[in-house]
Amino acid sequence: MKLITNGIKGTEDILPADSYRWQFVEDIMRTQAQSYGFREMRTPVFEHTELFNRSVGDTTDVVQKEMYTFTTKGGESVTLRPEGTAGAARAMLEHGVYNEGYPIKAYYLTSCYRYEKPQKGRQREFHQFGMEVYGAPSFFADAEIICAAKSVFDRLGVENLSLELNSIGCKSCRPIYHNALKEYFASHKASLCETCLSRLDKNPMRILDCKSPVCSEIAKGAPKVLDYICDDCRQHFDGVKSCLDSAEVSYTVNPTIVRGLDYYTRTVFEFVSSNIGAQGTVCGGGRYDGLIEELGGQPTPSLGFGMGIERLLLLLDSCGIEIPKPPACDLYVVGMGEQAKLKAFNIIEGIRNASLIAEGDIVGRSLKAQMKYADKIGAKFSMVIGDNELALNKAKLKNMADGSETEVPLDDSFFNAFFSIYVDTNNAGIMDWGSAPNPARASRP
Repeated sequence: MKLITNGIKGTEDILPADSYRWQFVEDIMRTQAQSYGFREMRTPVFEHTELFNRSVGDTTDVVQKEMYTFTTKGGESVTLRPEGTAGAARAMLEHGVYNEGYPIKAYYLTSCYRYEKPQKGRQREFHQFGMEVYGAPSFFADAEIICAAKSVFDRLGVENLSLELNSIGCKSCRPIYHNALKEYFASHKASLCETCLSRLDKNPMRILDCKSPVCSEIAKGAPKVLDYICDDCRQHFDGVKSCLDSAEVSYTVNPTIVRGLDYYTRTVFEFVSSNIGAQGTVCGGGRYDGLIEELGGQPTPSLGFGMGIERLLLLLDSCGIEIPKPPACDLYVVGMGEQAKLKAFNIIEGIRNASLIAEGDIVGRSLKAQMKYADKIGAKFSMVIGDNELALNKAKLKNMADGSETEVPLDDSFFNAFFSIYVDTNNAGIMDWGSAPNPARASRP
């Protein structure tokens, strides 16, 4: 039978066999964010289009070429979020989160959408982990957010990452740099692509980020922003570097980094790997002190980063870092006959209530097929309950690794008997299961 449709180009299904990889990485991200004092924020998948036009910038590739924008039945223009920062900033303003006092520290795990050519490490639907800080003007905040990003890579065991830093100035000194860029690129006007020609007057820094080989070659000779930043920006940048030096975090100053979105100011940074080809930037961020004011709020120093989860998983694979498999089934129980099946169901639920993993047949397999299935899913123990076992109120617990069997009671003492065997076999910690069939006080060893 032919499928009605396939998945949309540029999207990927995360199947049950692979979802544990995502869960493992996401758990580490949450743990590290919480260790830095961040709390989770969740925002809608679509926003009013104006939000991204104002925050991301109408001269960026994201706004000009990549956004999924459509008109609702009510005539509103809405856009699927192309990145996470703008929505987080809007939510912070709309709900007055700033009234809780600064700094506001929020993180998110979210899906984003950009219409671009799908390739390795770049999809039309992709996923980001991000951390945002509002109300922190100090360069210590910049260093902290960089260290927070680095801590995720460290926990995952990623090595040979390059941290690249730059400062792109503020609203006081950037106009001077813009004028220098305009003058330089105007002398190469005949060679610039059509997109860069439109950027020349509005935002010449965007030309530095152009992917056209011709424009990229021209950009190599452009003035460097670090030669134009003001004393305040220079002191701020020096402070960031001093903090990183103090924490023994290695970095390289790369004056060509501008990031792809217009809201950035002062510090910008990227974590780059050479292991995954052209899409080597696995994390990028920086400071965006003008964003909140641009969205209608009071001037608020802000900063953060976004980390692509798809690229991070590619990086882990390329580094040979193996993500631990999820826990296997602790006990598989076979029930032969209606009463035995009810007893098996009771035991299975009791095991699950103790935060262990238990399975039983729900598709009508034979005894032989069930034992094959128990072996397939890596069950540590199995047990068969039939009429004889019910009559004797005893059954044999089989260790699937070595085939040894131990007789256990089928009354309320079964759970303590099973757990005693489980502890000895798995070198697990000691805990009280309580009384079956609902030993809710226990937790998984």
